[in-house]
Amino acid sequence: MRVSLLRKAGFTRRAGMMLSLSRSVAILAMGAIRKANPDLDESEVRLRFVELHYGKDLADRLRLFLPQRGI
Repeated sequence: MRVSLLRKAGFTRRAGMMLSLSRSVAILAMGAIRKANPDLDESEVRLRFVELHYGKDLADRLRLFLPQRGI
C-alpha cells in the first residue's frame, strides 16, 4: 500500500519526503553523537557527524577551513 502511495505522489512530494527523512536521520545521528560524547560542543558534534558519514579527511579540512571563515 505505501509503495502505491509513493508511486502516485508527484516528484515534488517524493523529493520532500526524501529530504524530510534525510533530515530526521541526521538529527537522530547527531543526537546519538551528543549522547556518546557529552563533552563535545555543538561544532565538534557536527564535525564528528561529518567524520563518521563523509570521512576523516573532509572533517579535518573543515576543522582548518571553518575558523578562517569565522565559523
